[in-house]
Amino acid sequence: MAKKTLQDVPTDSLAGRLVVVRVDYNVPLNDDGEISDRTRLIRTLPTLRHLMDHGARVVLLSHFGRPQGRPDSALSLEGVAAELRELLESPVEFVADTTGANAHTAVEAVGEGGVLLLENTRFYAEDTANDRDWAEELRHGATLFVNDAFGGAHRAHASTTGIAEAVREAGGEAVAGFLMENELRFLGDALVEPQRPFVAVVGGAKISGKIEVIEALLPTVDRLLIGGAMANTFFLALGLEVGRSLVEADRVEIARDIMARAGEKILLPVDVVTASTLVPGVETREGPRTGVGPTDRIGDIGPASIKLFSDTVAAAGTVLWNGPMGMFEVVEFETGTVTLAQVAAHAADSGTTVVLGGGDSAAAAEAAGVASRMTHVSTGGGAALEFLSGTELPGVEALSDRA
Repeated sequence: MAKKTLQDVPTDSLAGRLVVVRVDYNVPLNDDGEISDRTRLIRTLPTLRHLMDHGARVVLLSHFGRPQGRPDSALSLEGVAAELRELLESPVEFVADTTGANAHTAVEAVGEGGVLLLENTRFYAEDTANDRDWAEELRHGATLFVNDAFGGAHRAHASTTGIAEAVREAGGEAVAGFLMENELRFLGDALVEPQRPFVAVVGGAKISGKIEVIEALLPTVDRLLIGGAMANTFFLALGLEVGRSLVEADRVEIARDIMARAGEKILLPVDVVTASTLVPGVETREGPRTGVGPTDRIGDIGPASIKLFSDTVAAAGTVLWNGPMGMFEVVEFETGTVTLAQVAAHAADSGTTVVLGGGDSAAAAEAAGVASRMTHVSTGGGAALEFLSGTELPGVEALSDRA
């Protein structure tokens, strides 16, 4: 890649060196306020262990939730520090400040191979405002910044871009961590040098959030599979009845244009699963996409579509998947998404490169119990979408260039 990575930093330069690392520990919580998925923590461990093993003094920055620029005890990172201690099997200090005297004192106390997690960066309005002076405070004098927060790379915040620029202006280096490097490599390779046939599976609720991705993929893919509620807009463009299903009537012309340009590349569901409402326990009906009634709601792709999509994925050399095939959170409408996830995992086992674009795709693979079998599961939903659409990510652009 054109930007420097942690691999470009000589290991003999790390002993005793203060290194500020931006991570993405915006982890989900269950109803009891406990972390329900530690994937984002686990994926940062290679970067952290590399720095610790070579004697760096590691200071971690992360956002958590949306506290609107002010402290919120429910969104403190103190509990994350406890989880990280368990994963690293090593002490992880925590301080309930991010900048200021207390934070600076805690930073100064970090020893070689030690780790300190500072408080939620979004307790400060300066973070999302990308305040330049605050970014300078945030670096705490460090001359090496490692960005390992791909999930936040599409935001120009003080803790992602501002600090990178501050470190570089101070004569230091801002580099990508191992997680960030892997994200850019897998997602980039999927677009630039895919193994053929290249199949993109795009689902989810709305076409509007993924138009740019579809536009970017169209010239490259061999097949474009459309599922989820966004397929309803394409149905409407074909003149089909969609009943009371989620649909974007103002995007019909866009869907019609995509179909015209995609030609035989595009595959839409040929049958669907419908119900009067999309809630657990509801009675469902399978039928052709031409048989949707005026009061029906489409909740999943049907068995013929599952077979069509599965056969296409199974024959692929590269699969890029972003978005579920239906409302998989409800058991009555999970079959399309779960079955396709299982087929994709089997393809990955057989050598197909299968890349999941984060967000609901990752959650669906977890629900199907096959996430670990995929070639790569992105940690960044929004960032992955913007990267795949060809948009430059501010958090990446701010890193040091490779000579």
